[in-house]
Amino acid sequence: MPPEPAPPPARRALSPLDHRLEAVTGHDIDTLWAYRDRGVLDELHAHLVDQHRELTKTQTSVTFYLRLLNRLSSGEFDVDDALFARIERTMDQLEEATDAREAAAGKVLAALEPIEAAAVASSPGKRTISTDDQAALLAIAGGAKLYEHLLTGRMSVTAASGTRIPHAKLQRLEDAGLVVRDTGHPVHAGQPVALTDAGRAALSAARRTPTTQRPKISARPGTAPSAPAQRR
Repeated sequence: MPPEPAPPPARRALSPLDHRLEAVTGHDIDTLWAYRDRGVLDELHAHLVDQHRELTKTQTSVTFYLRLLNRLSSGEFDVDDALFARIERTMDQLEEATDAREAAAGKVLAALEPIEAAAVASSPGKRTISTDDQAALLAIAGGAKLYEHLLTGRMSVTAASGTRIPHAKLQRLEDAGLVVRDTGHPVHAGQPVALTDAGRAALSAARRTPTTQRPKISARPGTAPSAPAQRR
């Protein structure tokens, strides 16, 4: 059996928190990294980018061991004690890499909190949500999970009520800071989705104040309002 290959130098790994960084900073990840290298970021944002870089390193390791495990179980190798030992070793390495990734994700979230809080505080006016978003938040409030279909790779949210929420809507709600996923669970098994404090506040405000009003039709100038038709 050939030796285990070293992780190849690849493009930057995508992390589950990329969209949060891009939403709160207004820049894509590659631009943020470039700004960090040029030393133009303030202390908070520089620290955030440093933690994000560590997260992408751990994500690369997780992806490598997942692919190696998939190769070992593909039928390419003879089924013997050596294969079982190698699979077991790879599983241990994958577990270690996953633990490291979750620890790195926690540090990124900790660095994100003050930046997101400052962005919310500087936003003028109250947050308003559409009736469609309100329905999605209500469904998520009752319990929901993000699943990835093993065959198609498509992702969607399934609420405890049976309601299905498109992945694109989930991403938009995440970008708005209204919901958060528990990335400690794999998506094929279901990642729990919950409302953030901002999401609960927005939902509470929406339920207190109607988001839509019955349209009023004004009469044309010089004409009298039409009377309702009477039954004969």
